[in-house]
Amino acid sequence: MLYWQWLALGMALLMVELFLTSFFVLWFGLGALLVGALVWLDPALEPAWQLLGWSVTSGLLTLLWFRYLRPRMKDQTQAGNARAAVIGEAGRVLRAPHGDKRGMVRFTTPLLGDDEWEFICDGPVATGDRVYVKDFSGNTLIVEKRD
Repeated sequence: MLYWQWLALGMALLMVELFLTSFFVLWFGLGALLVGALVWLDPALEPAWQLLGWSVTSGLLTLLWFRYLRPRMKDQTQAGNARAAVIGEAGRVLRAPHGDKRGMVRFTTPLLGDDEWEFICDGPVATGDRVYVKDFSGNTLIVEKRD
């Protein structure tokens, strides 16, 4: 194959990756581009060596992606995991619960889109106390007061 054929193959594979968004075909496209550059530098490179170079390069790039780069790029935030994002957050009691009425707690930064939440608590709390989210049940937080 000529160098421009490898470059065309590489570009075609990169365009396919635009539709797949899996970062799998990307590495085969980059391997083809690399072999195209090698064939441009050495036009006498045998087709068998070209295919071997493409296979090895693509395989190594794919392995590098899945084993080393992809795990480091994973989202380390709690986005999408509402429970884990809320547990442990601290807020101030606006209204203490009494009887069957739930209390109201305010957070400095909104939790799940709201800065004020109804809550229930196992122990006694007073207005102004600092409480921490222990769990939640539906639209009600379960909080605890820590000493």
